[in-house]
Amino acid sequence: MYWFILILAGVCECAFTTCLKLSEGLTKVWWAVAFLVLSAVSFGLLTIAAQRISLGTAYAVWTGIGAFGTAVIGIIWFKDPATFWRVFFLCGMIGCMIGLKLASPDAAE
Repeated sequence: MYWFILILAGVCECAFTTCLKLSEGLTKVWWAVAFLVLSAVSFGLLTIAAQRISLGTAYAVWTGIGAFGTAVIGIIWFKDPATFWRVFFLCGMIGCMIGLKLASPDAAE
């Protein structure tokens, strides 16, 4: 359950960073509001997940999901370059997050 909450927190991080981009420096009000709401939701879910998942693991996975997801969103929707090395290291991030999950003492939850 707590791992699901952590993944949801990471997805909200991807959403709030996308809203930040779409807000054009917080000048577009509705995107700025969405950014603030999703930021609060993401941090709140991270706080809940960190009650049962070690803080270091929870934070690393949360930021990893956010970084990976935001980079993929950038590639797909904002036409950021998808070079071989960029994709290679993004896949490496996924491998590291899976490794943290498997090595976590609370991996059974």
